[in-house]
Amino acid sequence: MTQTQFDAQNRSNGRQDVILEVRDLEVAFDMDRGKSRVIDSVDFDVQRDEMLGIVGESGSGKSMFASAMLNAVVEPGVATGEVIYHPRDGEPVDVLSLTDTQLEKFRWEEIAMVFQGAMSSWNPTMKIEDHFIETIKAHGKNVEERMAHGRQLIADLYMDPDRVLGAYPHELSGGMKQRTLIALSLILEPRVLVMDEPTAALDLLMQRSIMSLLTDLQERYDLTILFITHDLPLVAGIADRLAVMYAFEFVEYGPSEEVIRNAAHPYTRALLKSVPSVDAPLEEMTTIEGESPDPVNTPDGCSYHPRCPMATQQCRDADPEYHDVGPNRGATCFHWERSADEIQYSLGTEELDPSSIEQVAETKDEDTVVSLEEVDVHFNISGMIDELFGKETIVKAVNQVSLDLHENEVVALVGESGCGKTTLGKTAIGIQKPTGGTVNYRDQDIWAAKDGDGEIPFEEIRRALQIVHQDPGSSLNSSRTIRASLSAPLKRWRPDLNASERETVVYNLLERVGMKPAEDYALRFPHQLSGGEQQRVVLMRALLMSPDLILADEAVSALDVSLRVEMMDLMLNLQQTFDTSYLFISHDFSNARYLTEKSGGRIGIMYLGHLVEIGPAQEIIHNPKHPYTKVLSWATPPLDPDAAREANATKPPIRDIDIPDPTDPPEGCPFHTRCPEAREVCTREMPELRDSDNHSRVACFREEPDHEYWNSEPIDEEAVDLEEPAAGD
Repeated sequence: MTQTQFDAQNRSNGRQDVILEVRDLEVAFDMDRGKSRVIDSVDFDVQRDEMLGIVGESGSGKSMFASAMLNAVVEPGVATGEVIYHPRDGEPVDVLSLTDTQLEKFRWEEIAMVFQGAMSSWNPTMKIEDHFIETIKAHGKNVEERMAHGRQLIADLYMDPDRVLGAYPHELSGGMKQRTLIALSLILEPRVLVMDEPTAALDLLMQRSIMSLLTDLQERYDLTILFITHDLPLVAGIADRLAVMYAFEFVEYGPSEEVIRNAAHPYTRALLKSVPSVDAPLEEMTTIEGESPDPVNTPDGCSYHPRCPMATQQCRDADPEYHDVGPNRGATCFHWERSADEIQYSLGTEELDPSSIEQVAETKDEDTVVSLEEVDVHFNISGMIDELFGKETIVKAVNQVSLDLHENEVVALVGESGCGKTTLGKTAIGIQKPTGGTVNYRDQDIWAAKDGDGEIPFEEIRRALQIVHQDPGSSLNSSRTIRASLSAPLKRWRPDLNASERETVVYNLLERVGMKPAEDYALRFPHQLSGGEQQRVVLMRALLMSPDLILADEAVSALDVSLRVEMMDLMLNLQQTFDTSYLFISHDFSNARYLTEKSGGRIGIMYLGHLVEIGPAQEIIHNPKHPYTKVLSWATPPLDPDAAREANATKPPIRDIDIPDPTDPPEGCPFHTRCPEAREVCTREMPELRDSDNHSRVACFREEPDHEYWNSEPIDEEAVDLEEPAAGD
């Protein structure tokens, strides 16, 4: 049975009210090497007032499907087939046949889209209010009436309308820009909102906040939402249905909870198994073998068969149609009935194991590679006019942080954007000079060594302290082959090796990280590699320096969730070979937990330049002490539907969504303006990082039973309620 037949059957049973009807949709690009089909004969129905989560790996066709919904495929791409929009009142609209003039009216008024990069969606020379007015006037609507609606939308998204509308884009944080873009997309009250990775660049807390707000906006404004993401846990807890894309078509769809609990297609099950999680057992997380197919040369038969452990000759010869795998569910797999037995995954929550924490604490290697003592890093960002009037604007990026990084240890720093974790990391490896405190490499002051004072030469320290950036493509020389890039550190640091020996080392390492045949990969240029392959090359290049410490700055965040476990496993395997330590920067608790818990490392929590908690991974994840750590734990989306429902029903443990201005941080405890546990003493005293009773160190007065905190008056403010926003909040 085809999906079209499924949908027709469901509509006849009164189970669907379709707002978008997609039939035989194809999006293709003519390329020198052939026709690239990035959407391949897709049939799909979107139901009115539902939130549909569309998930899959990068390159699966998700974004192109979204563009086709608005007839917005960029040239030279061509969309064919039918996209029929069914308004509640009026005749159906064939979106792909609309003229440019008709499309201008259709977009924003009927279907609006929110893109991933909020910054690129704004004109930096225009105030936010002017963007709203320009959009309203372009559609011939009443400015006063629509602006009143816009102000209400901004208030519904927990922002001050006066502040937001009067600001230029650069004056708003990333989360505020993204929320304002959502408000702008709803200014003309469209019926459908297409969201293409709208939270991908945001922190956990802002992601979770926006997702919670979307459910409220959906009900309040009768919206149908298509939420496109590669982050399955993010959307799993709030989507009504999930549709899984692979190789430019939907391979499984159905009610969200049913798909998560009992996925039918082998790809969906493998995807669920590969997602880093704070709940599932580490040993059950595995990567998906192989690569997604080339759109110019998709395999015959089932497109997933080259990667599928269940594939048979039937899968290689024939393309499966949709099989009925449950009520309102379909999957394109011949063998879906045995997929649950052959590809198992877990959604359960692990219990805290105190004995394992004690073992980590007892066996930790105490040899220190890098030691930071009361480090400050402050930046003067005053403009020329400020300087003329003698004014200074100081950003206190790092404040009084002390941290020891040990031999063969993994320490993950987690926190929101702007919290100082990257600045601290760069300070630890000698890239950023501190404005206060000391940074020592093996008891040698790094900056004294740079000035020629010390026993360890600065050049040796630079070799020993390396960095792997988030964007590997920008850190590789586009004009050099992979062999040349990897040979460069060997030429400098291993002069005893001749050209042939260097080539052997490079080829062996490429084989070691799965880039086979090595002779082929060695001659490629960076643009000829996937994102995951580029990241492996950058990691190998750093390791060929034989470093003692690598700063991995968001080193897996740009990768698909299906590749993150593979990359982190590779980092840990190579760690044993090269005897190195990692300082891992992340805003994602799940990634931090995987690396640190698997290696017996630690997680450090940073907030507004302060290290507020640090300890063993299990304790930080499952038994957090600092209120901010609890907020990050709440913001980490669980994959289990029951846990997701419980989390969504829980009042967020925070009083304000937005982080304070780092140029004007709060007095006392930096978190007190957002902390639901804050008391009067927190507004004037700064807590120190102290040993807690759970192998962690915590900077919170609540960990001191005899502190004045317990007799201090609570701050009389309620926590943010994401379910019932107040207008003008």
